[in-house]
Amino acid sequence: MNVRQKKMELIEAMNRARALEPSSFVPNKLLDTLIEKMNLKNDAELCRVLEVQPPIISKIRHRKLAVGATILLRMHEKSEISIRELKELSTASMH
Repeated sequence: MNVRQKKMELIEAMNRARALEPSSFVPNKLLDTLIEKMNLKNDAELCRVLEVQPPIISKIRHRKLAVGATILLRMHEKSEISIRELKELSTASMH
């Protein structure tokens, strides 16, 4: 299998994974609530507080990366928002 075929296979796998993602996943509400409750200005400040690289927050905001257990725990520790509430914020309906 050549490099081009491997790349196409990887892209197809990523697209299948995105299709399985719950349609109710709303990362913007979660991130915006964290920024508001922690009195931060933007995603860059949120990155510094959570001690994560900016691409992580960007990928979460653009629905390319799900909120994993590690970052969810860090959000809880830094914001003192319950894990249950954080999970609800990330799956809240857009209505």
